[in-house]
Amino acid sequence: MPALYPDTLPFGGPTDALETSLDAVEHHLAALGTALRDRDADAVERHASALHRTLATAIQRFGQASRRQGGVPQPLRQRLALASGQVAAQRESLARATAALDRAIDVLMPPPVPATTYGQGGHNQRSGTSGCLHA
Repeated sequence: MPALYPDTLPFGGPTDALETSLDAVEHHLAALGTALRDRDADAVERHASALHRTLATAIQRFGQASRRQGGVPQPLRQRLALASGQVAAQRESLARATAALDRAIDVLMPPPVPATTYGQGGHNQRSGTSGCLHA
């Protein structure tokens, strides 16, 4: 299936352009959700990039439509709001997953133990300088 990029699809009219843009956003949003669920890093990167491009195009087209007489039809506004909510939910899910990964890394790789005053043999392990500055 060819990639869905709204700026490369046929242009039928203002509402058709909005519909096409929103379809592309929804497609890439669903594909990104699947890639995240499957933990496919390459697909996540690919779909996130495509979603970013399609969102930018959709925002531009919706902005233009909102300035025209009649504006954006209510059903398309509702779909855009739903897509926006899905983006926010995926962002929150990624933030939680990142925090969980950070905690797991902290457990597996604890910070280095601070140097003690004396080593195993009773020898001083402090640095050779006293910490004082000499002029």
